Amino acid sequence: MIDHTLLTPEAVEHDILTLCATATELGVAAVCVSPHWVSLAAAHTDRPIASVAGFPSGNHLPKVKALEAAQAVNDGAREIDVVANLGWIASGNWQALQNETAEIRLALGVDVVLKVILETSLWSTQQIFDACSAVVAGGANFVKTSTGFHKSGGANIEAVQTMRQAVGDGIGVKASGGIRTTQTALEMIEAGASRIGASATRAIIEGLA
Repeated sequence: MIDHTLLTPEAVEHDILTLCATATELGVAAVCVSPHWVSLAAAHTDRPIASVAGFPSGNHLPKVKALEAAQAVNDGAREIDVVANLGWIASGNWQALQNETAEIRLALGVDVVLKVILETSLWSTQQIFDACSAVVAGGANFVKTSTGFHKSGGANIEAVQTMRQAVGDGIGVKASGGIRTTQTALEMIEAGASRIGASATRAIIEGLA
């Protein structure tokens, strides 16, 4: 259930190889890396590769996000975590949010897993609910809490519960940002998360013992 993740911009090749070795050993759901590292990661693990688009601000043009996502897929990614336009969430422009998601979905085709990051710590319960509804209508397979880079914070239980209520059982909910312990990961799953984004994967798994 864990996307074993390294998105720090100063990461070097050795870091990615270590990430991939750990991911293979632990049998994670996916290895999540920046677009620059997709080809390398795909060559060094048997786990699915996830990458990001419009990261971390979400302020890229929709067609640029779509192009970045499609290139990552060409390089070997099978899952894309794209940052939504946060200004559209703030202003309640749900149609624009849906249209952006649909444009990215069209660029990827139906077989690539598309997760949309909402930075849920910024929003009210109603805004989270409406944002989830918009991106699912646009073709998202998952809604995701956070990039882990925003000053407002990462995942929290209340947001995950709202996301699960908004999307029902057929869409994934990914909790990401600040999840470093087994207890926190289990709390997120109990709240409705079906995927966890984390760099502390080994510690989380070993804590289950």
